[in-house]
Amino acid sequence: QVQLVESGGGLVQAGGSLSVSCAASGRRFSSYAMGWFRQAPGKEREFVATISWSGDSTYYRNSVKGRFTISRDNAKNTVLLQMNSLKPEDTAVYYCAASRDPIPTLIRKYEYWGQGTQVTVSS
Repeated sequence: QVQLVESGGGLVQAGGSLSVSCAASGRRFSSYAMGWFRQAPGKEREFVATISWSGDSTYYRNSVKGRFTISRDNAKNTVLLQMNSLKPEDTAVYYCAASRDPIPTLIRKYEYWGQGTQVTVSS
């Protein structure tokens, strides 16, 4: 069992930066790949980024490549999503999730989810 708690969301102007963090508790955090998803009002939840259990491999959705960076610290059981050059279309609730798959991008591959943190980008 893995418990996930996101933090760090907020309001930022377009072009600005924000980071969201995910703290994990439970067993064997370092054996899970971790991902970030987001869900905007009236839209389906979508994949944003994922990182392998070791941190050696990452994968991003095309629209955030070059702007977002996912990282993890297995000693501290945390995952970070650094978001730069934010756009209004990045506004959403951001969720972190844990998976036993190596580099999963599909929602159904993730077993554990946090409650989400709101990120709002004003134009």
